Amino acid sequence: MRSIIKRVAALTILGFFLLAARQSANIAQQTDEPSREGIEFFEKKIRPILEENCYVCHSSKTNKPQGGLRLDSREAMLKGGASGKPAVVPGEPDKSLLMEAIRYTDAKLKMPPFEKLPDEQIKDFETWIKMGAPFPKKEPSSAPVTWESYNFDEARKFWSFQPIKDPSPPQVKNERWVKTPVDRFILARLEEKGLKPVREADKRTLIRRATFDLTGLPPTPEEIDAFLQDKSEIAFEKVIDRLLASPHYGERWGRHWLDVVRYADTSGCNSDFPVPSAYKYRNYVIKSFNDDKPYDQFVREQIAGDLLPGKTDAEKYERIIATGYLAISRRFGSRNNEFHLTIEDTIDNLGKAFLGLSVSCARCHDHKFDPIPIKDYYALYGIFSSTRYAFPGTEIYRHTKDFVPLAQGAQANRLIRWQTELAELDDRLENLNVEKASLERKAKLAKTAAEKDGKAAKEETASAKPPARTLDQVKAELAEVKARIAELENQLPNVEKAYAVSEGKSGNAKIHRKGDPRSLGEEVPRGFLQVLGGQRLPNNEKGSGRYQLAQWLTDPKNPLTARVMANRIWQYHFGRGIVQTPNDFGARGKAPTHPELLDWLASRFIESGWRVKAMHKLIMLSRAYQLASLDDRHNAAIDPNNDLLWRFNQRRLDAEEIRDAMLAVSGALDRTMGGPHPFPPENQWRYTQHKQFFADYDTDRRSVYLMQQRIKKHPFLEIFDGADTNATTAGRAVSTTPIQALFMMNSPFVHKQADNFAVRVGMAYSEEWKRIDYAYRLALGRPATKEEIRTGADYVRQVRQDLREINIADDQLTRAALASYLRVLFSSNEFLFVD
Repeated sequence: MRSIIKRVAALTILGFFLLAARQSANIAQQTDEPSREGIEFFEKKIRPILEENCYVCHSSKTNKPQGGLRLDSREAMLKGGASGKPAVVPGEPDKSLLMEAIRYTDAKLKMPPFEKLPDEQIKDFETWIKMGAPFPKKEPSSAPVTWESYNFDEARKFWSFQPIKDPSPPQVKNERWVKTPVDRFILARLEEKGLKPVREADKRTLIRRATFDLTGLPPTPEEIDAFLQDKSEIAFEKVIDRLLASPHYGERWGRHWLDVVRYADTSGCNSDFPVPSAYKYRNYVIKSFNDDKPYDQFVREQIAGDLLPGKTDAEKYERIIATGYLAISRRFGSRNNEFHLTIEDTIDNLGKAFLGLSVSCARCHDHKFDPIPIKDYYALYGIFSSTRYAFPGTEIYRHTKDFVPLAQGAQANRLIRWQTELAELDDRLENLNVEKASLERKAKLAKTAAEKDGKAAKEETASAKPPARTLDQVKAELAEVKARIAELENQLPNVEKAYAVSEGKSGNAKIHRKGDPRSLGEEVPRGFLQVLGGQRLPNNEKGSGRYQLAQWLTDPKNPLTARVMANRIWQYHFGRGIVQTPNDFGARGKAPTHPELLDWLASRFIESGWRVKAMHKLIMLSRAYQLASLDDRHNAAIDPNNDLLWRFNQRRLDAEEIRDAMLAVSGALDRTMGGPHPFPPENQWRYTQHKQFFADYDTDRRSVYLMQQRIKKHPFLEIFDGADTNATTAGRAVSTTPIQALFMMNSPFVHKQADNFAVRVGMAYSEEWKRIDYAYRLALGRPATKEEIRTGADYVRQVRQDLREINIADDQLTRAALASYLRVLFSSNEFLFVD
C-alpha cells in the first residue's frame, strides 16, 4: 500500500541528484588544476606566513631542512618529514600535522617555536587545508621584478588593459536568425566553428526564465496565460518591461550586487558583533536598482557619497548610507587594533568588484601575475587609512563608534558625544583591567614567596618600590567606569545613524614589509593603479582621496569598470560571463569567449548613460537569450561546455530563489520591502569569541531580507550554496549533497509551505484532479498531464488511507495527504531548475 509513496519519494531524491550533478558538470568543468580562488587564497593568506616563519628551516633555502620537512611545495607537504606522516592532509585540517604544530596542542611540537601564530592566521590555515591545500603547480619566477623600471606601455597590451573598442556587429550567413546585434556576435562564432543553434524555447519556458532572471520569483498562472494569449511581435518585450518595473526586480538584482560586495549584518570579528543599521545599505542597493540609477553614479556614491553634494537632506543622507559599502568591510580579532586587515578587505573587494583585479595580492610583494606593484597597493591603502570607518564594537571594545548621524545640529552632536565618551570609557576599562591583572599577579607572587621564605620576602617587600596605586584603588575606579558605561547605555540617543564612513586624518601610507604593519618601509603617495593610467595625488591633498578615486573608477576611459559590469549582467542572464572569471580580468583569469561582443556591450552600457535596465532589454530580446536548453550531439562534440552559446544553459535556482518560490506558490510570501532585523537591545550585547552572536528568526519575507551573518550562516542559505559573506561571491556554486534532498523532504520549513500550498489549492478547487492541475500551474508554470494527475490522485488517496490508520482526524486527512504530495513537487527537478 505504501509502495507508491516510497517509490515517488525515492525517484524524486534520485532525480534531484542526477540532474543537479549534470548541471554542476556543465557549469564547472572538472580539472586537476588548483582553482584560481584557491591559489589566490594561498598567495594572500598562506605564502606570506610560510615565508616569514617557516622557510628559513623548512625549504630549499636550507641544505638540510629540519626534521627532513619542506613546506615550499605541495608535494613536499604531502610527503612529510622524518615522522613519516604528511604535514598536510588535504581537506582534513584535524589530521594534518602542520595544524597540530601551529595550534600548540602538543607541548613537544610547537611551530613557530618561539611564538604562536595569531588565531586569525591559524584559522586561515584551517580554511586553506579544507579547500584542499591549493598550491601553485608552477612557482612564479623568483627573480625580483623592479616595477619602477617596468614597461607599463607593454603591460597595457594585455586585452583587459586596452581601451574599450566599439566594434561593428559582424556579418553572418543566416541573416534570418538575427533578432538583435547581439545575435550577430554569437552566430558569427557558431558559423565559424560549423555549429548551428538549437531551436527557440517555448513561451512557457521563456516567461519562467525571464521572471526568475529579473525578479527571482516564479510567474503566476495569470501572467503566463496573458503572455500565451498575446500574439503580438512585442509580447516578450512587454513582459520584460513589466518585470523591470516590478519592485521585486530591485530585490533580485540588488541581491546579485550584495553577493559581489560580501554584504552582512554582522561585523565578522571573533564574536561577530551585530550591526543593526547595516540594512540601510541593503535597502539603498535595492532602491538603486529599482530606480535604474546610472551605474557610474552608483559606484561614486558607494566610494565617496559623503563627499558628493545633495539637493535635499534626504539625498545627502542616502549618499552617506551608500558608503556603507566601505563600512561593511570585515572586522578582525577581539579588539580594534587589527584595522589594517579591514583596509586590506576593502581594497580586495574594491579591486574585484569594480575592476575585476586581485589588487590585494600586491599587499606583501609586487603582484606575481599582474602589473600591480606593491606601491600601487599602498597608494590605495593611504586613501582608506585616511578614511574614518564606523566601528561596530568587539568583545573587548563593546561600544559603537563613528557611526554617521543622519541628522544635523544638536541631534548629530549628541550622538557624536555619546559615541565618543563610550569609546573613551572602553579604553579606560581595558587599561584598568590590565592594571588590575598585573597587581593581582604581583600580589599572588609576593604571597607565594612569603610562604616559602618569610624573612627574605619581608626584606624584599620592604625594599621594593610601592606600586603607583593599590589594587583597591584600581577596583574602585573600575566600578566607577562600569557604572558610567551602564548609565550611558541606558541613554542611547534617539538619532538615526548610518553604518558608513567619513573623512579621517589624511596622510600617505608606508609599505608594510611582508604585509606586517609593524615593519614599515617607504612612504607612498596616495593614488591609483599605474597600469590603468592612475596618477598619484599631490602630497598636500587634504582629503582622503576617495572623491578622486570614485571619479577615476567611473571615467569612461577606464578600460575595466564598464567591461566588468557588462560582463556581470551577461553572467546573471546566461549563467556564465563572457569572461568566465568575473572577478579576475587579469593574467590568471580566463580570456573572453567573445571579446568583440564584450566591448560592444560595454560601449552600449556607457552610451546608455550606464543604465542597467537598458542592458537587460538589449540582452533578453536577442535570439541567443531565447534559445531552448536542448542538447545537440554534433554541437556538444565540438563545444562540450557550450562556450559559444549554441543552446541556453539550464541552471538550478539559487538558495534565495528556492525559498522564495516555495513561499510564493504556497501563498505565504510576505512582500513587504525593506526594514530592520529584530536585534537584541545594544545594552544587552555580551558577545565573545566563545559565545558569538547568532540569530535565526521565523519570517515569510523574501530571502534578501534574511539576516546575513558572517560566522554562523543562515541554515537554509548555507545548505543551498548561498553567498559567502566573508569574501566576494563572483558566482554561486552549485553543489549536490544528501542534506539538500533530505531537507526538501523533511524540514519544518518545507512542511509548513507544503501545508500552506495544500490549503491554497484546496480552497481553490474541491475536485482532486483540479487541485493537482492547479498545483502544477502554480509551481511549474504548466498544466499537469493526464498521467501526472492520475499518479498524483493515487498518491493522495493512499496517503490519506495511511494517515487514517494512525488516527489523523478526518477534517485534516485530505490537506495532510495533499501536502505530502506537494512536498514531492517542491523536490522535483522541474521546480528546482530553470530551462
